[in-house]
Amino acid sequence: MQLQHIPLDKLDVSACNMRNAKREPDVADILPSVRARGILQPLLVRPNGEPERFEIVAGRRRFFAAKAVAEEGGEVEPVPCAVMEPGDDADALEASLIENAARLDPDEMSQYETFARLTREGKSVAEIAETFGITEVMVKRRLALGNLMPRIRTAYRKGEIDAETVRHLTLASKAQQKDWLALFADPEQYAPRGFQLKQWLFGGQSIPTSAALFPVEDYPGQIVADLFGEDAYFADADLFWQKQNEAIAAKRDALLEAGWAEVVVLEPGQYFHSWEHEKTPKTKGGKVFIAVSHRGEVEVHEGWLSRKEVRRAAKKAASADADGDATEAATVARPEATKAMQNYLDLHRHAVVRLALVAHPGVALRLMVAHAVASSGHWQGEPEPQQAGSDAIAESVANSPAQQAFDAERQAVLALLDRPDYHHSVTQPGYDAYPTAVVFAKLLALFDDDVLRIAACVMAETMAAGSAVVEAVGNHLGVDAGQHWQPDDAFFDMIRDKAVLNAMLAEVAGKRCADANVAEKAKTQKKIIRDCLDGANGRAKVEGWLPGWLAFPVRAYTENGSLKTADEWARVRNLFDAA
Repeated sequence: MQLQHIPLDKLDVSACNMRNAKREPDVADILPSVRARGILQPLLVRPNGEPERFEIVAGRRRFFAAKAVAEEGGEVEPVPCAVMEPGDDADALEASLIENAARLDPDEMSQYETFARLTREGKSVAEIAETFGITEVMVKRRLALGNLMPRIRTAYRKGEIDAETVRHLTLASKAQQKDWLALFADPEQYAPRGFQLKQWLFGGQSIPTSAALFPVEDYPGQIVADLFGEDAYFADADLFWQKQNEAIAAKRDALLEAGWAEVVVLEPGQYFHSWEHEKTPKTKGGKVFIAVSHRGEVEVHEGWLSRKEVRRAAKKAASADADGDATEAATVARPEATKAMQNYLDLHRHAVVRLALVAHPGVALRLMVAHAVASSGHWQGEPEPQQAGSDAIAESVANSPAQQAFDAERQAVLALLDRPDYHHSVTQPGYDAYPTAVVFAKLLALFDDDVLRIAACVMAETMAAGSAVVEAVGNHLGVDAGQHWQPDDAFFDMIRDKAVLNAMLAEVAGKRCADANVAEKAKTQKKIIRDCLDGANGRAKVEGWLPGWLAFPVRAYTENGSLKTADEWARVRNLFDAA
């Protein structure tokens, strides 16, 4: 910054000054000092775009005190000013709030207004918190005041509403806020506050017909109305939610058909915070978020991406431009399965395919020759390590019928070779020729069928899990994983994507049931699937269900996500379709 002395008539209060919109300040406490000594502490200013003119970012009260002295007829020398470099409004807003906070803590509404302007200028919650030395939670609480209707914010600023009530109102939908304001404005009505307001917001049983996304005439249950017919409520909350979820599912499907990349249905009570997202058009991968309140109101937020997704897409687009591939899509596919689930799928698919390979030694021999011609996978005499990402996955694979049947076949092959089971494998890594010669001599003494049996076991043991080879063999042999696999706790525990879970629910219970539960928690949808598979809690038992993730060929559940297994099969599918 540069220090200059600037005449009063060359100064104006900046729009970025946090106190610009308020009435002229009370300067009685500093006026005597300014009369006697002038302004001692420099004002913080910046050029305003006009020649020789500047705008005040911080120091508004000192400026008005100097003007008061001038209006009294006193002589006012040019004011000392620290001139900021030309920059963005975000820096000016920060400077204004920092100086004012050091002199007087601004009220929460003033902080909200400034923080909101900073987010519009591109500042993140973390950056705002670091600048003012407060926690990110405090910043988010101030920004949450943006959910309030202007009349509520005004009443809070005037002290007509306490802080606890305001915090609860930030969780209310716009319809709930309007209802509460009607009670607040009516002297003969009681507007709930504090803890009672929270109960009023989340009671969940008094659901007005205005909240219905579906035609009210399609509701088969009873509707209770007052004597004047102005207010009506659904008598059966469970029946309402069934119809509402079906309508939400239909809305989601319509938005997807309209070309939106993804439609995210939030769980009831989960709020959509705009300050954590950026507006993004449909053509650039923008998503739609459907928020559902505890009272059933539905709000659709079209064209948003989280700030993290925007940064990731921008980084990918910049990389594509640097490589000369400007046509590459900037959006990033979201993995359909978690890393743990992908590991689970890789190992289970590997287990059932290599068991099938043991039963087809002719295929195994040809695969072995292929490895010899073009080295790939584990073709260095190394068995597949079957590295599990967690104890739950390791236990699930170890207990699978396919794994246990293969282990039994491996023991039989070791007996044919007269070799001890040192490392729980037929293949023993090493570089000494003598052990190879010993095995070769043994094979020369065995019948062809026994040699083929050993070759099939060795090929199955060295086949790489999660590879395109597993997909090629499994599809060629028409493997039915359902003969050796049953859904277990580890499988359900690792499903995280709600769209995938809802699609699985549609497979076992039908689309109507899936749509009726589209906004339910993942835990609830998993419970319904388990009930269908077990025939529990009044659900018809579903026999032989095999998720698309474990089928041959593999089936993905979402169009916009990514599944490593499907990508591996896509690499080689044409080779086998032609055959």
